[in-house]
Amino acid sequence: MSIKRNFLTVASAGALLVTLAGCQVPAAGPEVPIRIGASLPLTGEFSQGGADTQRGYEVWAALQNERGGILGRKVEMIYKDDATNQNTVVSNYNQLLSNENVDLLLGTQSSLLNIPASTVAERAGMLFICASCASPEMFNRGFEFSFFSQQALASEQGAAFADWIIGLPEGERPQTVAYPSLDDPFATPAVEGVRKKLEAAGIETAYADTYPAATKNFDAIVTAIRDSGAEAVVQGAQFEDGVNFVRALNRANFHPEILYQSSSPTYGQQYVDGVGVENTGGVLFSSSYHVDADTQGNKEFVAKYREIHGEYPPEDAADGYAAGQVLASAVEGVGSTGDQKALADWLRGNKVETVLGTLAWNKDGSPRGEFLLGQWQNGVSEVVLPAEAATTDRITRWRGGEY
Repeated sequence: MSIKRNFLTVASAGALLVTLAGCQVPAAGPEVPIRIGASLPLTGEFSQGGADTQRGYEVWAALQNERGGILGRKVEMIYKDDATNQNTVVSNYNQLLSNENVDLLLGTQSSLLNIPASTVAERAGMLFICASCASPEMFNRGFEFSFFSQQALASEQGAAFADWIIGLPEGERPQTVAYPSLDDPFATPAVEGVRKKLEAAGIETAYADTYPAATKNFDAIVTAIRDSGAEAVVQGAQFEDGVNFVRALNRANFHPEILYQSSSPTYGQQYVDGVGVENTGGVLFSSSYHVDADTQGNKEFVAKYREIHGEYPPEDAADGYAAGQVLASAVEGVGSTGDQKALADWLRGNKVETVLGTLAWNKDGSPRGEFLLGQWQNGVSEVVLPAEAATTDRITRWRGGEY
């Protein structure tokens, strides 16, 4: 008997029998909500992203319920805090399945946590839609039920940035680059993907190293990068380490013209507050989302988010919202929540319109798409590439000057 069979129960209202993937189940009545479980890092190192993702889930559930729910059933979200701990996240997803009797799952925040969390879902035969699981490690395990609801894996997220560097006129193109990176299953492949493309184009690596998650002071790292003669810096960063790195650059009075950070700048106002608005200008980053995007449901999402939270949604909130859109599309496409394999097969065979744009997947659940290249300019997060999605035609150096 599978773990999944052990977890599933008879719902009290309507005696809904939920069975193994592939089996026929009676339809639930409209009075029975669809229970969706998610563990998130609401405390600990990744709590900023966890809170933003939860807000995205909440706004999606609110709007979905205003439209009548999914298949006529209201959506009920069940959350647990994993405290940015890999052991706790495993326990949480086991509890969501065994104690909370959820019908569907959404992922946690970060590849670090989604890798073990998705193992629980896979063993239970449950569809696992994750909003932030870009590490290639997520999709090289032969799993059947995990899907990443963004445009590209980490190793491809800096492709637009790398192509822009390579395409610069010879006199403006940096000849040497430094690659400091958090030791993290998302940050490291993001930086390595950029490095691979730039080295292939003949741009030398002046510095490359990973630092542990506990690193708070970056003075020694910045000194080493400055002494290496690097003309550009590509940092694989989550949130706090990216903020502390910029502070260390300022303390060292070291200001490379090109500064790319993989995640920190996507935290919106939190990033601005962390580094100071004067230090954001010209910082480049890969982005899945922009508030002005003309994508499926984005105006509705932004309006609802501002109504509830009084500000524009950060990227992690949009990513969470898109995960909900993907999950709802699969359930509506199949016509039930009971056959989890059918939900996974439906996603492999269909495209889904989301606030991030059109999403589609490979057989292993990895996405088939491209990320945007963003840049902070005058305190505003802009899209600079590709041209068809750009919100400005300017690309600037860090802290001043234009290319």
